[in-house]
Amino acid sequence: MTTGFCLFDTALGTCAIAWRAAGIVGVQLSEGSPEATRARVERCFPGAVEHSPPTPVQQALDAIREHLGGALDDLRWIDLDFEGVPEFDCNVYEIARAIDPGDTLTYGEVAAALGKPGAAQAVGQALGRNPLPIVVPCHRVLAAGNKVGGFSAGSGTLTKRELLALEHAPGFDDPVLF
Repeated sequence: MTTGFCLFDTALGTCAIAWRAAGIVGVQLSEGSPEATRARVERCFPGAVEHSPPTPVQQALDAIREHLGGALDDLRWIDLDFEGVPEFDCNVYEIARAIDPGDTLTYGEVAAALGKPGAAQAVGQALGRNPLPIVVPCHRVLAAGNKVGGFSAGSGTLTKRELLALEHAPGFDDPVLF
């Protein structure tokens, strides 16, 4: 199947979206410049062709842009294509996708929800491979003690903190009194 992609501007910089006929296969947060973002997409999706998105992809792109601009949307309605993604990763992504904007879970809580207590590190590795940041909101999964943990997209943990602040996650934006 042919993979298409396009770049689009957001409040966080130039991002990209990649798709196939069955749905969105990738979202790339800004790499600091349009050229760097394009290069990352081309590395992640060899042979992808840059062109205008079809209507469902344009709707997803618009929703991601609006979300990053502060008009929060859970983005669960976007059709995704997980062909070739390991089953464990898909299960982790399903749980992450159910976390509402402004809420968080820890890697250990996701592992427990999978019925695999003690698999927090494997959860973190799966989230590190997440090809769909924002749509699969891996930034909403934190390390033990609600520490930021890692983030492989964009500018790393700085971007993760920025996304959590944008979504008003407690401890990242609004002061918590109690």
